[in-house]
Amino acid sequence: MPFQFPLRVYWEDTDAGGIVFYANYLKFFERARTEWLRSLGLGQQRLREQTGGMFVVTDAQLRYLAPARLDDELIVTAALQDHGRASLTIVQQALLKTEQSPPLLLTEGSVRIGWVDAATMRPARMPAPLLERITPSP
Repeated sequence: MPFQFPLRVYWEDTDAGGIVFYANYLKFFERARTEWLRSLGLGQQRLREQTGGMFVVTDAQLRYLAPARLDDELIVTAALQDHGRASLTIVQQALLKTEQSPPLLLTEGSVRIGWVDAATMRPARMPAPLLERITPSP
């Protein structure tokens, strides 16, 4: 089951037509990934301080299916799709909460994040304890 992050659409998220500006879905996805990591006990600032490394986005692919509008309640998901020693691929969705079930899929995508040395910004292997906490046990 993917991690779920509730979110409401505010004026600042919309364009002149009251529809969520397309680039803001990247912000919504970032918030959900950050809260997913936090739910695993992995605050990003603390990770950087303790390990000297951090995550950076290396690739993002989104597909827009329907618009979100001002005051809509969304559910933004994050689920680990794939991982290596230096990167994670997370699949994400933005869903509109509705009175009906299930929620309506608005946007879906995948984001690849790489682990880098914070001082040099060069790719590095994730520390083993970090990778173990992120990846589900078989």
